[in-house]
Amino acid sequence: MENYIGMMGGSGLYWMIFIGTAVLSWLVSSSLNKAFKNYSKIPTTGNLTGKEVAEKMLRDNDIYDVQVTCIQGHLTDNYNPANKTLNLSPDVYNSNSVAAAAVAAHECGHAVQHATMYSWLQMRSNLVPVVSFASKWVTWLLLGGMLLLRTFPQLLLAGIVLFALTTLFSFVTLPVEINASKRALVWLDRSGITSIETHPKARRALKLAAYTYVIAALSSLATLLYYVMIYLGASRRD
Repeated sequence: MENYIGMMGGSGLYWMIFIGTAVLSWLVSSSLNKAFKNYSKIPTTGNLTGKEVAEKMLRDNDIYDVQVTCIQGHLTDNYNPANKTLNLSPDVYNSNSVAAAAVAAHECGHAVQHATMYSWLQMRSNLVPVVSFASKWVTWLLLGGMLLLRTFPQLLLAGIVLFALTTLFSFVTLPVEINASKRALVWLDRSGITSIETHPKARRALKLAAYTYVIAALSSLATLLYYVMIYLGASRRD
């Protein structure tokens, strides 16, 4: 009974953390979308489009083997190190706004990381195959482990190990994203793409985007701790 009460108390704490991170995630996402909408109306110095900003930043960093492309979606922008493509959404690719410049420069920051063999990006890339495998099986192992907790707790332990890998990936992603934003902001200021009036807006947009990764990592950690707590509780009962 004591273990059961302890588990229920832990479960309550987990749900408090889960709901808290969900609310924070919604607030940050809403703020990010609002900021992107507002800053999409403010042109950059020189009226360069996101595509032109990306191409200029790549050239300024002596990178000539990365192709800038346009992909569908909203804020689906990304850099793909596998085929060296910098993929921008239409709202970024075609826009001459501060928001578009900030996003394009951020993604270029990843291309610069790749070209300079930034250690955190290399670690993240090395984890991709492992995390892809873990993501494929983790849900089934955790579900099976919860259902067979009394008879086969090792199944839950296997799920916890795989989930821990996805959590690690979330935390390794943080320095990668933060560093890409720092590189972007330094270059935007140095190149004159942003001015005294517009640079703080670019900084705010990228900071809000970084917060989404922080919240995702903390949420993943809270979930991991919850499953660990369940496994340890079952082990004590045995």
